[in-house]
Amino acid sequence: MQTRRTLPSRRTFLQSAVAGVLFASDAFAQAGWPDHAVRIIVPYPAGGSTDVLTRILGERLKDILGQTIVIENRAGASGNLGIAAVTGSAPDGYTIGSATIGHFAINQYLYSKMPFDPERDMIPATLTWELPNVFAVPADHVPAKTLAEFLAWAKQKGQVSFGSPGAGTTPHLSGVMFVKRSGIDAIHVPFRGASQTIPAMLAGDVHFAIDNLASYVPSIQSGKMRALAVTSAQRWPTLPDVPTMGEAGIKDFVVTSWAAFVFPMGTPRPIVDRLSAAQRQIAAEPATQERFLVAGARAVSSTPEEALAYAAKERAIWKDLVALSGAKAD
Repeated sequence: MQTRRTLPSRRTFLQSAVAGVLFASDAFAQAGWPDHAVRIIVPYPAGGSTDVLTRILGERLKDILGQTIVIENRAGASGNLGIAAVTGSAPDGYTIGSATIGHFAINQYLYSKMPFDPERDMIPATLTWELPNVFAVPADHVPAKTLAEFLAWAKQKGQVSFGSPGAGTTPHLSGVMFVKRSGIDAIHVPFRGASQTIPAMLAGDVHFAIDNLASYVPSIQSGKMRALAVTSAQRWPTLPDVPTMGEAGIKDFVVTSWAAFVFPMGTPRPIVDRLSAAQRQIAAEPATQERFLVAGARAVSSTPEEALAYAAKERAIWKDLVALSGAKAD
């Protein structure tokens, strides 16, 4: 008896063909990427922590990927404009965003309308760094050498001011949390980045900031700024004499900023994985870690799935802090 062979349906054949084409195109993308310069968009001004740390990574990515890495600063709308430029670009691996905690877990609670959806329009390849905020004061204008002395000085003064890179940023929300917990009278002065905040503090126009450590390291090392506390859970390795906020008397005050490299949704997975692997190599290098620590941060890496899970966890925390601050950006 002859056995009848069942032929695949047209639909099954087409699905298999499409899957084969996609697999081939992904494999080609992995083999050929990158074959020309790669652009990394930093959504904040030059000189701030995101810019400084992205440029360190860009130097190493140039060596590992074998192509020129072009850093482009595109600031505005709490970093939304820069990341919108990333999500609106072709998903071919040649435009990367240096996205921060704000793009993943804060800005959507500040703006009634976002130019991108953080959960649907971008895919993180890897976490890139984490850093604490530092409570800094200008040495020539604020006499306090400890947080307790600052509180006494601020209450005697009556009203003080604190700077940040803008409403809803972790420095702003850190400042709001500190003001509410300490009971001092302080007004928020927003700037476009630490490159504007620091000169205003050094001129005596702003009294303190709880801003990203990476931006303040040079001013602290030069003695122009005085670090009174850090917001990490433990003391920071490069500032061993500076207490944590908890040690300085403000309990339950652990705030860290973090960032990730992101691609537009639809970027082939082999490209995403290659960038993730490159960052894993970079974060494992002692020389790179030393550069990051000197700059006030810690280099990290992750899989795309780990980055997504971390963002989801952080989103719930920062949603509540934004509500506490009452901040609205539009």
